[in-house]
Formats: sequence, structure tokens, C-alpha cells
Amino acid sequence: MDNVFLSKVYEDARTAFIELIDMSGVKVGDVVVIGCSSSEIVGERIGKGSSRDAAKAVCDAVLPIAAERGIFIAAQCCEHLNRALMVEKECAERYGLEIVSVLPQPNAGGSFATECYERFSSPVAVEQISAHAGMDIGLTLIGMHLRRVAVPLRLSVSKIGEATVTFAKTRPKFIGGIRAKYPDGATETNR
Repeated sequence: MDNVFLSKVYEDARTAFIELIDMSGVKVGDVVVIGCSSSEIVGERIGKGSSRDAAKAVCDAVLPIAAERGIFIAAQCCEHLNRALMVEKECAERYGLEIVSVLPQPNAGGSFATECYERFSSPVAVEQISAHAGMDIGLTLIGMHLRRVAVPLRLSVSKIGEATVTFAKTRPKFIGGIRAKYPDGATETNR
């Protein structure tokens, strides 16, 4: 795979992840779910051209930043593993997640989840999570793993490689209607 292309994938993933953290308000101990189709990154249809090189470039970009900022990454697997997630055991324990038994592979789980599994210090698989923010590289449908009120974010990066990338932060839902008051000046209309 072309080193110039992979360098651009790395730079775009790094920029996007930093912006996501900064704009979403994610803090130490929070979870960011990342769905990543390495196939889409390299210009193939999702699930049809898995690329360890592309997955490695994304991992190289995001994992050191997550570690530096004390954020957990939940790497979403593909549909062949029912979009299970690879997380650090510490994350599963902290959030009371049920651990399941499965090992991701490039063609059953995806290259990104496989790469994360191999790099995490104590990796485990879980079936679900309620993440604080998310990064979806290649339209992998991470919404099922976000907290209930997801708010889309527009960042400076809209593609990583050939893959469309979308972002979300989450917030507590507003309850009570028009007479209710909300903390920090928040209103139903200024999310």
C-alpha cells in the first residue's frame, strides 16, 4: 500500500480524533466508540477489501492520544460479530459490561477491531456499550453503541482515505418541557 496514502490516513484520523475529543467534551475515563471500515478507507465496498495497513494507520493515530488523555476506545467489530466491541478489561469492569468470548479477525470482526485487540493491554469483547462520543469511518453504523441522545458534530475532516467519516457527541436528554430549567445555560434548542 502506498506510504503517502497511509500517511494521509494517519494524519486525517489523528486530526479528526483530536477535534472529536475537544468538541465533544470527552474527559478522562469516558468511552469513544470507533467503527472503522478499512475496506472503505482503501476505496472498496464495506466488508470486501479489509486492509490491515489502513487499520494500523488509524490505530497509530488514535490509540496514543486516547492513552495520553485517559480515554477508553471501544473498537466496533463488523456485522459478522454482531457489531461486538473490543475494549480494555478495565473499561468493561468500570462500566459493568458483560464480557463475551470471541476473537476478531480481519474477515470476521474487521481489521481495525483486530488491530485494537492486538494492541490493547488486556483486551476483552463486549456486546454493547453506551459511549460518550463516536467516530464512524466508512458508515459502519455506530449509533447502537452511543448514549441515547447523540448530537452530530461537523469537524474539519469529512473523509479518511476514501471513507466518509461522521462524528457524534452525546448529552443527557432534556426532560420537563418548556418550564424546565437546565444546567449550564443549556436549552432544548441549543444542545
